[in-house]
Amino acid sequence: MLKVRKKIAVVGCAGWNKRLILLLLGFQFITLEAQEPESGEVSEPDQEVSQYQHWLELMSADQSFADLSAEIGRTGAFLEFLGQGSTVFREGPVDALGLYSTENYQSNVQEMSWEAHYVDVSRAGDLGLTAGPLTLRADESPGQFGHLISIWQKQENRWVLMADIVAAIPGFLSLEVEPNFDDTRPVLEETAHPVMATAETNNMQLLIDRDNLFGQSINFRGGQRALLRYGLENTRVYLPGMAAAVGAESASSVYGAFLDNQLSTTNQISLSHMGGFLSASKEVGYTYGTMETLQDDTQQGFRTSYMRLWRFTESNEWKIAVEVLSPY
Repeated sequence: MLKVRKKIAVVGCAGWNKRLILLLLGFQFITLEAQEPESGEVSEPDQEVSQYQHWLELMSADQSFADLSAEIGRTGAFLEFLGQGSTVFREGPVDALGLYSTENYQSNVQEMSWEAHYVDVSRAGDLGLTAGPLTLRADESPGQFGHLISIWQKQENRWVLMADIVAAIPGFLSLEVEPNFDDTRPVLEETAHPVMATAETNNMQLLIDRDNLFGQSINFRGGQRALLRYGLENTRVYLPGMAAAVGAESASSVYGAFLDNQLSTTNQISLSHMGGFLSASKEVGYTYGTMETLQDDTQQGFRTSYMRLWRFTESNEWKIAVEVLSPY
C-alpha cells in the first residue's frame, strides 16, 4: 500500500465504532489528491498518490470493459470502448472499429473473458496498459487461451481502448487474478524525474527512432542481448506458448530463445513501425508494427506483430517496459 506522510491522532475513541474510524481513514487515503507545495513542485509522496489514483482508474476501466463484455457480448463491449484510430492485431495491425463494425466479423466472433493481472499508467493519467489471462469461447470448439494486452488512452476524460493484442498459449490460464500496485512500483522507480522526461528533446520522434534501433539491434546482438540492452530491469515479455516473463534476465532469455527458434542466423529481421502515442507527461509511450524476414525458396519467412510499452529512464533513454509478439 502507499504510505501517506501524515499523522492522525485519535483521542478518546472508546465510544466510537472502530471500524467506522478505519473506514473513514481509508476513505481519506483513497481520495487524497496531490497537493502542490509553496515551491510549485509536487513532492514525491504526492506524485505517488496521484499515480496510484490513475492506476486505480485504469484498473476500474478495464474491469468495466470485461464486465460489459460478459453482459452484452464481445462486439457490443468493444464498440463501446474502442477509441477513434484504435488498432487490433490479426494478420498485422488492422483498424479496430472497422473490423468490429463488419457484419461478417460480428457473426463469427468468439466470446471472451479476461481479467487484468498487471496495470501500468503514465504520470499524466492519459496513457496506460493492462495485461492478463484470456479465455476465448465458441459453441462448437474447445476454449482457447492466452494473454490479452491492451493499450488505453484517456480521451475527453474517459479511458478508451486504443490497441489490443493477444499472445496465445496452448493450455489453461486461470482468471482468478487481480493486479497489485506493488508490481508496478519497481517500473515507476526506474522512470526519469518529470523534469528530465518533459525536456523538449524528448519527443515522439525520439521514441520512434528507439523503436527502429531496437529492431536493428536484434540483428546485430540477437534477441536476448538486444532486450537486455533496451529493456528495463523490470521489463515484461508476453510471447505465444509461454507464461509472462518478468525481469531482465528471465524476459531476455525467453525472448532470445523464441526468436532463435523462429529465425536463422543468416536471415535478418526487418522492423516496420506503424504507429504509437506519447503521454503528455512524456515518460510513457507505446509503439506497434510488424517484424518480418523475407521469404525464399528454402525457408518460410517469419512475420509477427509487435506492441511495446516504453518508459523514459533516468539515463535519458527510452527502454522497453512491456514487449508483446503475435506471429501470423
